[in-house]
Amino acid sequence: MAETLVIDAVVHAKTVLLRSRIYVLRTLHVFQDGDAIILRGRVDSYYHKQLAQELVRMAVEGVEVVNLIDVVYRPEEEDGFPRAEWF
Repeated sequence: MAETLVIDAVVHAKTVLLRSRIYVLRTLHVFQDGDAIILRGRVDSYYHKQLAQELVRMAVEGVEVVNLIDVVYRPEEEDGFPRAEWF
């Protein structure tokens, strides 16, 4: 019974992230590990990491959410080259 609730919660968590206006949140992976929901992927700010966690936590009340999202900051211009002031 509890596993069914977690599986339903995973589907709900994925749906919440896929509906986000923030594209990077739509690319995150959500899966089940025992009675917990695991969040994995990469974002470019701690704000997005926390936002993903809180969106999922509010959507799946009563289920443990483990946030394993990596924050990878890339100070790049639109052309893909690093900004000069970072050197």
